[in-house]
Parts: sequence; structure tokens; C-alpha cells
Amino acid sequence: MDALDLARWQFAITTVYHFLFVPITIGLSAIVAGLHTWYLVKRTPELLRLAKFFGKLFTINFALGLVTGIVQEFQFGMNWSAYSKFVGDIFGAPLAFEALLAFFLESTFLGLWLFGWGRLPEKIHVACIWIVHIGTVLSAYFILAANSFMQHPVGWRYNPQSGRAELTDFMAVLTNKVQMVAFPHVLTSAYLVGGAVVLGIGLWLMRKHPHDRGMYRKAARVGAVVTLIAGAGVAITGDAQGKVMTEVQPMKMAAAEALYTTRDSCAEFSIFTIGSLNGEQERYAITVPCLLSFLGTGSFQGKVEGINDLKRELPAQITQEAQARQEPLRYVQPPDAVFTPNIPLAYWSFRLMIGVGMAACGVAVLALWFTRKGRDTIPRWMVWAAIATPFLPLLGNSFGWIFTETGRQPWLVYGVMTTATGVSGNSAGAVLTSMVVFTVLYAALAVVEVKLFLDYTRRGADSYHPTKQTAEDEPLAFSY
Repeated sequence: MDALDLARWQFAITTVYHFLFVPITIGLSAIVAGLHTWYLVKRTPELLRLAKFFGKLFTINFALGLVTGIVQEFQFGMNWSAYSKFVGDIFGAPLAFEALLAFFLESTFLGLWLFGWGRLPEKIHVACIWIVHIGTVLSAYFILAANSFMQHPVGWRYNPQSGRAELTDFMAVLTNKVQMVAFPHVLTSAYLVGGAVVLGIGLWLMRKHPHDRGMYRKAARVGAVVTLIAGAGVAITGDAQGKVMTEVQPMKMAAAEALYTTRDSCAEFSIFTIGSLNGEQERYAITVPCLLSFLGTGSFQGKVEGINDLKRELPAQITQEAQARQEPLRYVQPPDAVFTPNIPLAYWSFRLMIGVGMAACGVAVLALWFTRKGRDTIPRWMVWAAIATPFLPLLGNSFGWIFTETGRQPWLVYGVMTTATGVSGNSAGAVLTSMVVFTVLYAALAVVEVKLFLDYTRRGADSYHPTKQTAEDEPLAFSY
């Protein structure tokens, strides 16, 4: 593999690894805030115990997500400096807001929440964890704004004198039509993950800690309800995102279905397909008539363009647009003249994204059924379902991002800059060395994360100790 392939692999590894922590952070922070608020209203000891218990798990996850996120941003200077130089004026703006506003907001108030038990007034204390959650949401918004620019560039112009893209309308970047559908989809996906984590842990601890079975039953049911509500949100926002994607990136929608021939109406959606390795020939498929037309256009009779027609139309269209803005054609003409992504990867990642998310919702339905009307026992086989449940939406998030990013290829910024022109001039050996180092480091961090997470999960919630207000002048202290 050359330096370009290795740089893409390294960014894929760091991104997928980092995003394992992001949805847990967003989802768990909301649930912890909800449990803490519920305790303030009901004054039920088990609610306080659950808030502190899941707060510990959230903090462990937050710390690892912080470390991996910093490394991920280093990639833009290490392996993608040509990209950073060309669009840094635009791409850097939302990332700066994320770091200076959202990150410091969530970090500061997380510290206040962790050290504020018994020291801060209760309402201010619970407000701190809500502000942490708001910070995670804002962080996601600004990062998605940067990514949405890569999917659908708006609010910019090309400066022939400097040879760089320049920001002309920051609000256009923040309100990009792709951003408006991607953000709620990612947010509901994160809530789906958070609900599945609480659901899975609650079910598992119902078996492992029978003396607190009633408390963990409540946690499992809270997680199940959040999972189902978030799952419905994911479906609704995903439908909206599919229609915008068809409009701004028709090749990605065609790749998601491996649709090579344009369908003027009633394009079917295949649930499962067996075909050639490159996806060009279909040998067997289970399809739903007209569903692809509805997903892409909102009408069961809508037209969906195929890969072959788009391969003929896109090069001339993109070249014409580049010439109109006086942009050098080297940025918009792939060296191998391939304007299509990896079709089998796009096809299967799209279906796996949907499938594992639906499986998590299925477990949530079963959990609510087995714990209905005060029941606090579950079948033994549900323990295995509990263990798998948190991983299902996590995998769904990963498959979703794999589809989103690889389906955009060969573009770094769609229609503006190809991936090949954005890479740094590093040697393949240098990129390989850094990739190996980071991968080994991430593997070590994964061991630490899993061990801490499992250790605190096995312990379960601490015993109930009502928080007491201390003297106002007593310093905050933390002891191991």
C-alpha cells in the first residue's frame, strides 16, 4: 500500500475507535442527568445510587474519549496537511468552536458535578450534569458541521490568488442542509447507544445482584424505554437524511443499493443480495418493491439514478463547476478517473447499520415484556442478550460512519477536492510507523477502558449514603 492508502487506514482506525466513546458519552450523560433529576423529585435512594453508578461509567468513558479525540485531530496535520492547507480556513472554524466552547463547557461542569456531592446546592449540582450533556451535544454539533461541509460544501469561495478555499458565510456552514439532518440522526443514535448500555447492564446486574434486583429492574426498564424512543428517532431522522443524501450525493445512494441502472419509478430496496464481488451482477436478492424510491425521494414512484448513468454525468458536471469558480482541475479529477466508491462496502455497511440497530430495539421490547407488572426475573438466555445489547448500536454507529465516509469517495470535500490531493507528502514508511504506534497504543487503552468499565460494572451501585451539605469554606478534595 502507498502513503495514501495507509493514511486512509490510519484515519479510519482512529475515527472508528474514537467514535466508540462518543455516543456512549452523549447518551449516558443524558440518562445520568435524568436519573439525578428524578432523584431530586422523588427522593428515592435507588435513583441516587443509579445516578452515581452510571455517572462513574460515564466518567471512565469520557476520559478515554477525550484522549482518542485529541489524537484524531492530529491526523489533519500529520497525514492530511494538503487538505488542511486548502480548506483549513473553513474546516478549522467549527472545530475551534468545539474546542473552545463545547469541550471546556463539558469538562468544567463535569468536574463540578464529580466533586460537588454534598458541597453544591442540590439544584445547582444537578444543573451541572445537564450542562455537561449540553456540552456533549454542542460538541457533536460543531464537529458534524465540519463533516457536513465535506459532504456538501457551502458558505465558501475559491481564491485564485492564494490557491485556498475561504470561508464566506459561517452561518451557512452551521446550517448546512446535510447538517440539519445529520445532527438529529447522530444525536438519536447516541441516545440509542446510551439506552442500550443502561439496558444491558441493568439486565445483567439483575442476575448478578439479586439483593438489588428491583433497582436494576428499574434501570433496565429505563434503558429499554430510551432505546425504543431513540430507535424511532433514528428511523425518522435516517429517512430524512436519505432524502437529502440522494439530492446532494446521488452516487452514495446508488452505491447503498448497488443500483447500476437508473429506475425512473418504483425502485426496489434489497434486504439481502448475493452477487459478484464487485457488486455489478446480482444473482439472488430479497427485495421490497418501490422502497428505495421512497427512501430517496419521498415518493414510491420517485426516480433514483443508477451508478452507470452517474459515472457518465458526474465528471463533466464537477469539472464545469470547478472551472466556474476558477479552481484548478487537479483538485477535482481523480488520478484513476474513478468516481464511484467501493460498492460492496457501501451496500453491506448500510444494511448492517440498520440491522444491528433494529436488533437492539428487539432486545428492548423483550426486556419490557419480561419485566412487566413488577416482574424482576428474566430467563437465563436474556443474560447473553444483555451482554450483546450495548455492542449492537455501537456497531450500528460504526457501520453508519463507514458508509458515510467511504460512500463519499473519491472525495475529501465532495465535488471540490479528491482524497488523493489532500494527503501529506509523507513516505509510506512514516505513515505505517505512526499507524502501528497509534494502533498499539489504542489497543492498550482499550484494555484499560474495558477493565475499568467491567470492574465498576461488576461492583454495581454503591450503598445509599445521603449527601450532606458541608461548610461553605471547606475546600474541594478528591482522594483515591
